[in-house]
Amino acid sequence: MIRTPIVALTTTIASGLFLLAGSVAHAAEPSVTISSPQEGETLDVMEQNKIVYEVVPGPDGDHVHVYVDDEEVGILRQLEGSHTFESLPEGEHELCIKVVNKAHVPIGVDQCVNVNVE
Repeated sequence: MIRTPIVALTTTIASGLFLLAGSVAHAAEPSVTISSPQEGETLDVMEQNKIVYEVVPGPDGDHVHVYVDDEEVGILRQLEGSHTFESLPEGEHELCIKVVNKAHVPIGVDQCVNVNVE
């Protein structure tokens, strides 16, 4: 009979800690990190090129969009991963990952890299 209140108390404390941990992760400072390609990198026009990223969306963000030269080329739901470009023509290009809200509006959290495709 003494075990029931202790089990209930332990469950309540564990649930509270789980909720607190989720709140702290959700409240983390929003950010975008592009790990590949690097700024100024030269990419091969004959290769399938990809962008590798990690995102912390923050409380206002929902998912991310991928841009090439300010043109949206992909919608990504994963907060960590990669996106392979169908093709990148020769020349200089700006590749961006932008955090957007549920209405697909950028919230001002992004990162871009400039690359040259040869």
